[in-house]
Parts: sequence; C-alpha cells; structure tokens
Amino acid sequence: MARSSLPIPPPLEGNDELIAAVITGGWVIALIVLLLERSQLAPSDRWWVWVAVAGCCIGAFGLGYVPLLKRSRQRAAGRQTAHASDSI
Repeated sequence: MARSSLPIPPPLEGNDELIAAVITGGWVIALIVLLLERSQLAPSDRWWVWVAVAGCCIGAFGLGYVPLLKRSRQRAAGRQTAHASDSI
C-alpha cells in the first residue's frame, strides 16, 4: 500500500535579535554569578569565568551582526526581485 505523503511545512521563523539577546543575557548572568562566587571556585575550575566572558563577547558580536545580516539579506532579495522582473 502506498504511503500518502503530507506536504512539508515551511520552516518556522524566529526573532533573531530576541534570541541573540536572550542567550547573551544568559551568558552575562552566568558571568556575574561566577564573579560573585569566584572565591568559592576551586583554582582548577576558574576557567569557567573565561568561558562566560567568551560567551558574552560572542553574544555581543551576534547582537551587532544579526541586524547587519538581515539588512544584507533584504537588499539581496530586493536586487533578485528587481533582476527577475527586469528579465521578464
């Protein structure tokens, strides 16, 4: 018996800036907690502070880069639409 195939749903769209902000906020909170509890961390576990610092830095980069990427994609889509309408 043949399987009926359902149409594949389109991918879900998310608010990229909000996602980047929430994740960066999580890294900031982790960094604050680690800095407050630094004296209770074993010397071999203090590298976690640098992990949180790296997460904050990468998140800050993402907060700046995501809007730039979205504007670039919109311009490219506009150029592609204009090019497609010119060739018709």
